[in-house]
Amino acid sequence: MTRFLAFGCGLLVAGCAQLPDVGDRAAQEIVGMPFTAGNNVRLLQDGEATYRAMFLAIGAATDHINLESYKIEDDEVGRKLADMLLSKRAQGVQVHVVYDSVGSIGTPRPYFERLAAGGVKVLEFNPVNPATAKKGWLVNNRDHRKLLVVDGRTAFVGGINFSRVHSGGSSARPAARDPGQPAWRDTHLQIEGPAVEDFQKLFLQTWAKQKGAPLSRARYFPASTARGGEKVRAIGSTPDDPHSLIYLALMSAIAGSQKHVYLTNAYFVPDPQFVDVLTGAAGRGVDVKLLLPGKSDSGLAFHAGRSHYAALLRAGVKIYERRGAFLHAKTATIDGVWSCVGSTNLDWRSFLHNDEIDAAILGRDFAGQMEAAFAADLQQSDAVDLERWKARSFQLRLQEWAARLWEYWL
Repeated sequence: MTRFLAFGCGLLVAGCAQLPDVGDRAAQEIVGMPFTAGNNVRLLQDGEATYRAMFLAIGAATDHINLESYKIEDDEVGRKLADMLLSKRAQGVQVHVVYDSVGSIGTPRPYFERLAAGGVKVLEFNPVNPATAKKGWLVNNRDHRKLLVVDGRTAFVGGINFSRVHSGGSSARPAARDPGQPAWRDTHLQIEGPAVEDFQKLFLQTWAKQKGAPLSRARYFPASTARGGEKVRAIGSTPDDPHSLIYLALMSAIAGSQKHVYLTNAYFVPDPQFVDVLTGAAGRGVDVKLLLPGKSDSGLAFHAGRSHYAALLRAGVKIYERRGAFLHAKTATIDGVWSCVGSTNLDWRSFLHNDEIDAAILGRDFAGQMEAAFAADLQQSDAVDLERWKARSFQLRLQEWAARLWEYWL
């Protein structure tokens, strides 16, 4: 898989370097991923706004609710979710939930048993316990997706799990947050329009591949009408694919960029081809900016990512580290027209070992919102200076070297 990915993306970059622009043509011709027109896309920043929008949609559901999440915790957020799902099921709404066995490993079994007892169909993705694994024991393959589809008309996708930690928000003013919550910066989307059908298909594919119980009767694909002016493509990647679709989509967009590439990501552990496409874009005069965490819950990923800083900075890539909040967002915006929001980190695990889901959006209005959000985050970040970086301590260098040895598994 790794050799195929490297070889395939090497060919991809060579071909994309000749593209006159980024956009749907690059994605369709190289990755085979057409965009769907007529969508309304709402940018949701941080947990509070995202939960408010999701719970409002769940409360208004009349036919079905399909939820797929890496982590669902038994805290105030998770319990509110469970209460709402059970209430809607009691009203006759069909409810299906997929949760990842490792991501939700700390959630007590009675949490999911309560859902099942109330009529919710619950599916554990690749169970840690091999005795309960229906597809075969694939403990290294995780479902890192965050997807909610309501009535086949509204989809939510992004980086936010159902967990209290996401409720902290990223306000620079501590008084604006619950003092008991750590600051948490994340991004999610609410999508309405014809593209929701593609997200629904990805959910149903996961359910089928994991050998879930027969799906309840519901109108999963209602007739759709245009709701806005954005073109959207649902990008679902799995280890079963011959290559990571989101990896190829990002590589093609960056390789074809002409003006700027703005990437925000929580776990940056790039492979050599991704480093090459970033430095190649900077070498062409493209303004390449990376917004990365200033602190992380994974020390190995944090230091492995930093081990690439010197090469990137020397090539002209600008790097910023977010301060004051834990950065968990996974976004991209390129040349003021191509944007992406989803669950995929820029690391080997996301590209090779996880099921991931992202939304690519073509549209200048939405790209403008993304650029404004990126600029606001830069105001809360520190630029990494090459000369100061070269003067970092031997201890940091040693941590980076050691972490780099493990980057394939992070």
